[in-house]
Order: sequence, then structure tokens, then C-alpha cells
Amino acid sequence: MEFGILGLIVLVLDIYAIFQVLTSSASVLSKVLWTLLILVLPVLGFIIWLLAGPRAGGVRA
Repeated sequence: MEFGILGLIVLVLDIYAIFQVLTSSASVLSKVLWTLLILVLPVLGFIIWLLAGPRAGGVRA
């Protein structure tokens, strides 16, 4: 059961990251590449996006 909860958490975080990428002001190519990275490598892609992904309009806390 623990892996099911962990998988659900990863899924929710990936959906959040993809939503943030798609609503960012980045170029279309950049959005596609970030989305593919997050989909292909769910955990690692999320961590990379968190550290280096396209920023929304303001400063991130």
C-alpha cells in the first residue's frame, strides 16, 4: 500500500509541474520538451523542473 500512496504523490506533483510548464511564458518548444521530460522521467524530471524549469512571471519562493 505504501508504494501506491507514493505513486499517487508523484502523479500529483507531475501534474502540478506540467500545469505550471504549460501556463508559463516559455516558448512552445520549451514547453513540449519540459513536458516530455516530466512524463518520461517522472521523479527525476520533476526534480530537474523544480530546480531549472521555466519560471512563472514572478519570483519563486
